[in-house]
Amino acid sequence: MKLHLPIALTSAAVLAFGVAACGDDEKTSSSSSGSTKSAAKADVKPVAQIDEVTGQDTAVALDSGFVEALTSLKVTPGPVGDAKISKEGVASFPITGGNVTYYEPGTVSPFVQGELAHDGSGLSLEAGGKKVELTDFLIDPGASVLTGKVSVDGKVAAESAPLFFLDGRTLNPLATEGQTAILEGTTVKLKAEAADLLNQTFAIDALKEGLVIGVAKITLDVPSA
Repeated sequence: MKLHLPIALTSAAVLAFGVAACGDDEKTSSSSSGSTKSAAKADVKPVAQIDEVTGQDTAVALDSGFVEALTSLKVTPGPVGDAKISKEGVASFPITGGNVTYYEPGTVSPFVQGELAHDGSGLSLEAGGKKVELTDFLIDPGASVLTGKVSVDGKVAAESAPLFFLDGRTLNPLATEGQTAILEGTTVKLKAEAADLLNQTFAIDALKEGLVIGVAKITLDVPSA
């Protein structure tokens, strides 16, 4: 790990959680991680860089409107793999790896680049004898989008599909607790591709692009400098 700021904890935390702060409009989420990396000018040096990100998790407090919509459609959500859904309606997905580079805002667009992987976990949606599994989430900070594998009735329909838009306009200030850093408040919204797939699979038309899924809270272990 390379940290180029004197306050290791703060810089690492800002860096790690910038992934949720980049999106302010769904229209800005069309770029890919490959294209965002090329946006960095050769003479601009990163403020901080973490080459290997580990633990803890991304948790999403499911929106009551989303839960009510699923209930009315008789669609049952459930955890997949290492994911968990609490009685309070919080879905948690362990972070399994990734890397992040943080530039001074305004010097590079996007100023946060990299990815956060959540392999081996996900969310299932089941109704009418059909089951869709959304797994192996990957957060792309440059595109403000979460992609994942889509399986229908046990068969892979897409290895990597855009599932959720990450709207960073609702972020709370960064918080640190010991060797962990927390950023909470990013609004998770349904992408058009995911809405279309779910509507087709369950023979419905109620799920729309922009439907609020919930509010995200990312918690990371911050290694000592």
